[in-house]
Amino acid sequence: MGHGGKVLKATILTHSLDTAVAEQFKGSAPTLLIANTLRRLGQGLKVCCEIVMEAVDAGLLPEGEEVVALGGTARGWDTVAIIKSAASKRFLNLSVLEIWAKPRV
Repeated sequence: MGHGGKVLKATILTHSLDTAVAEQFKGSAPTLLIANTLRRLGQGLKVCCEIVMEAVDAGLLPEGEEVVALGGTARGWDTVAIIKSAASKRFLNLSVLEIWAKPRV
């Protein structure tokens, strides 16, 4: 990457978000509920949220920054969002500030 970019390959975070929800609500909640809730706004938006948290967890992004995230499906990127970054263990601090593009289906 000639422009200083980094590529992160990480696990899918919606498999490990129980900690954030358990701390906030004093119990555990299935991460599938979180993933499926995010999918109501589109698979790409779910991916945008996941990759921002993964990048923070990996130390590639600081928490609390406004970042541009691109997400989509195996067919390619189709969603662009501005997200205030948070680590996965502070999932409830993650904020989708703007959605610039997303498909209808």
